[in-house]
Amino acid sequence: MPEDGIEASAPGAYGVPGQGSPQWSSPLVNRFSALPGPGPRATLDPMGGDRTTIGPSVEVVPEGDTKTRLVCPECGYIKYDNPKIIVGAVCLWEGKVLLCRRAIGPRKGFWTIPAGFMELNETTAEGAAREVWEEAEARVEIDGLVGIYEIPHISQVYVIHRGHMTGPEFSPGPESQEVALLDWGDVPWDALAFSSVAWALERYRDGSDPVVHTASPGT
Repeated sequence: MPEDGIEASAPGAYGVPGQGSPQWSSPLVNRFSALPGPGPRATLDPMGGDRTTIGPSVEVVPEGDTKTRLVCPECGYIKYDNPKIIVGAVCLWEGKVLLCRRAIGPRKGFWTIPAGFMELNETTAEGAAREVWEEAEARVEIDGLVGIYEIPHISQVYVIHRGHMTGPEFSPGPESQEVALLDWGDVPWDALAFSSVAWALERYRDGSDPVVHTASPGT
C-alpha cells in the first residue's frame, strides 16, 4: 500500500496556439501578464521550435472555480491536484487469508493485503485483482466490497474488495519480501503496515456489511 496529483484542464478552455504563432492567447494570459513569478525556463514548443514558459506558478481562483489552483500565467494551464485512489482486496483460499510482507517503503517489512494505486482505464475491482497479481502472483475473483476507507488529511481513498483465490498458487512479486496464507489466528496484527489493513481484515473476518469509514489524523 502506499502515497502525485492528477493534472488536467479542459481542452480549449483558455485558447489554443495558432499555427505559426509562438504565443498562447487567453484571458488568463492577459490577467497574469503583469504579475511577478519565478524565472522562466526553456522548454520545447509543442507547436515546433524553442519557446520560454513559466508553467503553473501563480496561485489564483480560476473563473468558474471556488478553490485556489496553480495556473500558468503564460498559457492559462490549470494544475489540478486530486485525491489518490488505492484499490486492494482481502483474499482467501480455503479459509486462509493472503498477506504480503512489504519489500518497499513506506513500512518496509510490515504486512499488508495486496493493494496499490489505481491505474487509468480500469475499474476498482480490476485494479484490486491486478494488485493481487503484482504483489502476490495469485489469481483471484472479486466477489464483493469490504468497504471504503477515507483518509482526507492525506487525500487518499481506499476501495477494498473481497476476493477468493482461484487456486493455491502464490509467490512474492517485486514489491513483496514474502507472501503467506494465514489462519485468522496467525495474522500478525501488531505488524500490519497500515490502519486501513487492520480495518479491512477485521471487517472481512467479522462478516460486516460494506461501509464508508473516515479515518482521523493520527489513526
